[in-house]
Amino acid sequence: MPDAAPATPAPEFVLVAGEPSGDLLGAGLIQALRARFPAAGFAGIGGERMIEAGLASWHRLERLSVMGLVEVLRHLPALLAIRRDVVRRTLALRPAAYIGIDAPDFNLGVERRLKRGGIRTVHYVSPSVWAWRERRAARIGRSADRVLCLFPMEPPIYARHGVDARFVGHPFADAMPLEPDRAAARTRLGLPMQVRVLALLPGSRLGEIARLAPDFLRAAQQLCASRPDLRVVAPMANAACRAAFEQVLAQAWPDAGATLMLSDGQARAAMTAADAVLLASGTATLEAMLAKRPMVVAYRIAPLTYRIVRLLGLLKVERYALPNILAGRDLAPELMQDACTPAALAHALAPLLDRGASDAALQAEYRRLHLALRADANASAAAAIAELVGTPP
Repeated sequence: MPDAAPATPAPEFVLVAGEPSGDLLGAGLIQALRARFPAAGFAGIGGERMIEAGLASWHRLERLSVMGLVEVLRHLPALLAIRRDVVRRTLALRPAAYIGIDAPDFNLGVERRLKRGGIRTVHYVSPSVWAWRERRAARIGRSADRVLCLFPMEPPIYARHGVDARFVGHPFADAMPLEPDRAAARTRLGLPMQVRVLALLPGSRLGEIARLAPDFLRAAQQLCASRPDLRVVAPMANAACRAAFEQVLAQAWPDAGATLMLSDGQARAAMTAADAVLLASGTATLEAMLAKRPMVVAYRIAPLTYRIVRLLGLLKVERYALPNILAGRDLAPELMQDACTPAALAHALAPLLDRGASDAALQAEYRRLHLALRADANASAAAAIAELVGTPP
């Protein structure tokens, strides 16, 4: 009787995410990879969702959630220590692939070291090469064997530099319905249909809340003063964000009372329930677009970081909010840095609240962009990774 063929070892994957949006992407990717490799193991760095999906996390995700040149410098020794540990553990494990999920300042350096060590590397979520100098695409190719892109305009940029990049679609576009149910969202949050609702999302990082929440709250206060039926809902990413926001609230709007409701999580429900959304520039702007809600986008970084970026001419875009970038035109007002004031925010929000989500042309454009991003992203990303690890190095 012939000998049985040796069993194929179960693949191991290392995934590293550095912020809550990456945690969501990583959890979906783990589930899709497990569908292809049922016995696979998963380790690295992730948040609650990735851990629930089966990741053995080596460090807390929050330790990587640092933004801005000045902020990173302050945390640099700890970040470098974590990077060395991740490289050491991954080289010892010899996984089928290392998958860096966003967090390019951390992951690209790790990927470059691992790629030199003979490990397949994938970067999931392209850095904004269209915003921060296109030649960065070639440098990313020296770190990642394959780049998985969430937006369709990105792979052609990489192709010009000989980098293997695939458009896999955006998981949020798959998860969110084309026709959002505002009534169901309001019921879930306990908000009556007859009132107007403003959703406030000042960011998922403590630094963002410190810089944006005071102006967001004062703008909301101004709007509520002339609209007695207006209610404000502020979804918080986690307990630390809620505590930081409550501190700001006590100073900026101490008599808000029942006019303002805090919720733990439920950002999508809050956006869907709202007549208008005021939010920090970032991934949440895409979710507001997919929720088909008019929005005002604002952002402010540390003043020194902003001066360095302007002085060096690092930023190469005219638009910052993802819906505006995808459309190639201004769908949402953007108020950045010094333009982000309570009066300016309130002025931009007023017509959106008074008109509501009845702008047919805006709704049609949001729907078009939503459909363009639907590509069964988790399964597409897993397929691209499986193809990569199935080919010789």
